[in-house]
Amino acid sequence: FGIATDENFVITTTNRKEITEDNFSELVQDGVTLYLLQSVDQMLLLATKERIDFLPHYDTLVKSGMYEYYASEGQNPLPFALAELIDNSLSATSRNTGIRSIQIKLLFDDSQGKPAVAVIDNGSGMTSKQLNNWAVYRLSKFTRQGDFESDHSGYVRPLPVPRSLNSDISYFGVGGKQAVFFVGQSARMISKPAESQDVHELVLSKEDF
Repeated sequence: FGIATDENFVITTTNRKEITEDNFSELVQDGVTLYLLQSVDQMLLLATKERIDFLPHYDTLVKSGMYEYYASEGQNPLPFALAELIDNSLSATSRNTGIRSIQIKLLFDDSQGKPAVAVIDNGSGMTSKQLNNWAVYRLSKFTRQGDFESDHSGYVRPLPVPRSLNSDISYFGVGGKQAVFFVGQSARMISKPAESQDVHELVLSKEDF
C-alpha cells in the first residue's frame, strides 16, 4: 500500500469503526469493505463502491410492484404505496430534539432525468450497514439478519396515533421496497449519519434483480 515504516494508519469499517484486536472477529466478516486511512475521521479522496449480495425472499419476485398485492390488503394502491415510502422518515426523525421535517416531492421535469418520487427528511441518517439491512426483504426492521447494527438501532415503536408523526406505518419493513417497485423501476437512498462526514448511497433496481 506504499505505507512508510514511520507512518501511522488505521483500518476501519465503512461506518468508521476502527478495527482492533478486540473487535476483529466481530467486525471483519466475508465480503465486508474496509478503509485504510491515516485517521478514523480522514476525509475520503474518492467515492467507494460495493455490491450488496443477498438472497431475496420469493416475495421480492412474486409480489413487488403488483397492484394485486395492495388490492388484496383492501387499500387504494397509490396512497398506500406513498405512505409506505415515508415510514423510514417517521422512524428516522422520531428522536429529533428540534423540528421534524419530512418532504414528499413529485418530480416530472424530463431535463432532470426520469420522473421520480422523492422523500426527504432531517432524521439521524443511516450508515452503509444500515442501508444494506434495509435492502433485505421479509425481515422485521427490529431483527435484521446479521444485525450487529440495525437500521433502526435504539428505535422504540411508539403507540399508534392515527394521522400523527408520532406513530409509524409499517412494522415488518417489507412495504417500502414493494412500494418502490409499484411506483417505479428503482430506488435510490442517499443518507448522511448525523455523527459522520460520509454520505452513503444505496441503489436497488428491477434491472439488477
